Amino acid sequence: MQSIRMAAAQSISIAGDISANVLTHIKFIEAAHQASVELLVFPELSLSGYELPLLQQCALEPLDPRLDPIKDLVRKTNMTVIVGAPIVNGAGVAPAIGALTFFPDGRYDVYLKQYLHPGEELFTSKGTKTSCTHQLNGLFYSLAICADITHTQHAQQAAMAGASLYLAGVLISEGGYNADTNFLQSYALDYNFGVLMANHGAPSGGYISAGKSAFWLPDGDLLLTAPSTGNVLVSITNHLGTWTGELIEVGD
Repeated sequence: MQSIRMAAAQSISIAGDISANVLTHIKFIEAAHQASVELLVFPELSLSGYELPLLQQCALEPLDPRLDPIKDLVRKTNMTVIVGAPIVNGAGVAPAIGALTFFPDGRYDVYLKQYLHPGEELFTSKGTKTSCTHQLNGLFYSLAICADITHTQHAQQAAMAGASLYLAGVLISEGGYNADTNFLQSYALDYNFGVLMANHGAPSGGYISAGKSAFWLPDGDLLLTAPSTGNVLVSITNHLGTWTGELIEVGD
């Protein structure tokens, strides 16, 4: 495996406040840059919070000017950053839960959550792209959003696309943590993935997040996890085949 340094941003979102949440993202990107991170992934709906009734009013286009501070910092730091947001999904259609990837050269890409939790269909529409895979440092990484990880075919499609890293932005509660992370651990083992999970650092949308963002090695072993909730970077490095990790606190 080629060398790479990536991180999960275990961030805290303010309900429906895009501008305030952009500032939080800026703090995490700056902290990640100080740690020489090249690839940073945020939780599901990190820019709005997991606030289903607010998704329509919070829905974003990738070129929304409110996202310019993030895009400008991505170019400045030469970092690839994946943020969670409600995304406009066509006229007359409910917004989708999306992952927006911003690249240092100014490009962007959109992945829309393919599998919805029960009840989400009342507020959001799903995407149809079976996998979203990009390359960095010769490595292919594939994106997942929360309920995607509970469908084994999603991980299978990522493996078929050549991914060696599986990056999941989620909102997982204490009650669902063991079951959901068992999926991620099994994918690491079954598909030889490095698996990075970014969870919310505080309650969102009425759910008590477990925090505990984590990384599993390609053999399924847990390398590193945040001990609980709060603002923290879970930073992971692969250098010449050796995996290491560290936790970095991010100030409020």
